[in-house]
Amino acid sequence: MFFFCFLSLSQIMVFYEESASFGINYGQVANNLPQPEKVLDLLSALKLNKARIYDTNPQILTAFANSSVELIVTIENQMLAVVMDPQQALQWVNTHIKPYFPATRITGIAVGNEVFTGDGTGLLQYLVPAIVSIHGALAQLGLDKYIHVSTSSSLAVLAESYPPSAGSFKTEVAGIMQQYLQFLSTTKSPFWINAYPYFAYKDDPNRVSLDYVLFNPNVGMVDPYTKLRYDNMLYAQVDAAVFAIARMGYGNIEVRVSETGWPSKGDSNEIGATVENAAIYNRNLLRRQLANEGTPLRPNMRLDVYLFALFNEDMKPGPTSERNYGLYQPDGSMAYNVGLSALSTIPSSSSSTSSASISTITSSAAKDAKKEYQSLMYWMFVFLLTFQVFMRRPY
Repeated sequence: MFFFCFLSLSQIMVFYEESASFGINYGQVANNLPQPEKVLDLLSALKLNKARIYDTNPQILTAFANSSVELIVTIENQMLAVVMDPQQALQWVNTHIKPYFPATRITGIAVGNEVFTGDGTGLLQYLVPAIVSIHGALAQLGLDKYIHVSTSSSLAVLAESYPPSAGSFKTEVAGIMQQYLQFLSTTKSPFWINAYPYFAYKDDPNRVSLDYVLFNPNVGMVDPYTKLRYDNMLYAQVDAAVFAIARMGYGNIEVRVSETGWPSKGDSNEIGATVENAAIYNRNLLRRQLANEGTPLRPNMRLDVYLFALFNEDMKPGPTSERNYGLYQPDGSMAYNVGLSALSTIPSSSSSTSSASISTITSSAAKDAKKEYQSLMYWMFVFLLTFQVFMRRPY
């Protein structure tokens, strides 16, 4: 009996640790990043056990072997026309997945990134055939039960997103979207969305509330049709995607956030791109994740979120903000502190002047969860002692 209870306590502890985690995007568009082994050490120190990469870098797949990190890998957009062929897809899986799995905990394959809204519209015709072929290759090798197949879409795939109940897809992608959603429904795979409230604020700071996009206390908004109240824009964006999917006839598909974040630096016209706002957004997002929150439309379904990004990437094209989404500088110093456990043990840069005050107020949700966990351990201990006393009583 005692051994059984000990196992149960261990399982509870594992569940507690895993439920208090979220994912992070590990981009590599830089020439000065640490080696993958060092990155794994950092993720372990931060107790982050979910990550996404934008390729199938063999160094990363090898370094992450026998670790606790669950990894989503990506097939680059330019490969879609190749892997749509079933034989090429099988060869790709045999080359890029099979040699590393299961030692490396690959849990998902993203077939392309933002293909529905990308510049190369010619790629769209290859998307669903490529997804089906990759899934078929996994099934042929008996891996489809462990690795889901999907793709990440920009929020720009929506024609309407406000209010959330008006969510709908652009008409020009409706035909292919129908095929894609049918695949997700059949395979029980998630719909991934890249959602950035930052862009909404930057484009219209006079009308969009900064507190609303940063998860700060605010009056929020009430959807006039569902009467659901939203106190932050990210949840509203996710629910808009849920409504858009439901309008296509698929109410059973889970929506997850493949990217969200806030830049700590930007050009003069990139309003709101500051260290302070980035720290607030990501800190508040982390607190919501630690509380296992769902959106107003799906309050009992924990929203999976992957933060963008782990590192600043100095070779990314575009405005300054594109190179400044990271929690860390490539040298391992913090760009700012959002209060992830063990952040204080990593050497910090001069830019993180407010790290102490930020980490102090970081995770009330985490503290509450820890108290609940400790209370549970206490009462389980009392139960075991009481049980032993009753077992020893003579009758």
